[in-house]
Amino acid sequence: MFLLLFLLWIMLNGRTSPDVLITGAIGAGAVAAAFWRLSGFGPKKEIRALRLLPLAAGYIGLLLWEILKANLAVTKVIWSGKKPEPRLVHFSSGLRSGTANALLANSITLTPGTITVRQENDLFSVHCLRGEYAKGINASGFIKLLRRMEAIWKA
Repeated sequence: MFLLLFLLWIMLNGRTSPDVLITGAIGAGAVAAAFWRLSGFGPKKEIRALRLLPLAAGYIGLLLWEILKANLAVTKVIWSGKKPEPRLVHFSSGLRSGTANALLANSITLTPGTITVRQENDLFSVHCLRGEYAKGINASGFIKLLRRMEAIWKA
């Protein structure tokens, strides 16, 4: 937060003279310290959040890739005239945090051909348009990335 505020100060000021830098450092430090004290966030959590950024970007990329693949698979089912053969699949994600489980549930629902019907702790019930869409759902790339993210956040 300090660095972000300090850089914002420099950009808005447009100069990098010593008086501007000193004033910006003091102001950014005061605002960051007040924020940390009031929110309980702190520098350690900020460093963890920064370490999570590459994994979050990877997660978004994986989600977009899976959405694209699922769109093509559902389109193929529609054009081929095959019957959908829906299945209800139950599995455990093994994720510990509610946030990670909710993110997984929403990611599954965003992917065409699958809908999270129920999610309770790490137990999921997912409706799949075809049985083959459920293969490997409990060992997906989503779960692997979310486990790595949990490990960083809990560290």
